[in-house]
Amino acid sequence: MWYAIISEDIENSLSKRMQARPAHLARLHQLKDAGRLFAAGPHPAIDNSEPAEEGFTGSLVIAEFDNLESAQEWADNDPYLEAGVYAKVIVKPYLKVLP
Repeated sequence: MWYAIISEDIENSLSKRMQARPAHLARLHQLKDAGRLFAAGPHPAIDNSEPAEEGFTGSLVIAEFDNLESAQEWADNDPYLEAGVYAKVIVKPYLKVLP
């Protein structure tokens, strides 16, 4: 089943994000290579695809896991969480309807 991992950043998270980004992306590439990644990306802090120093307010990952517990475990081990980037992480089932 698909699961949405919705993360909210701390204030001024950009420097912590950049430091932990390679490890964060490596885990996402593992999901992609296994055919389990539907979508992943950050939420810019401003209405711009390149927010520069404005940074980001959080992230969204939609990926396939065996169950909610597995999705939560994966989210709990995100390098961004370990680096203090995220203030809050919510994991919930996701049903793809369209397209």
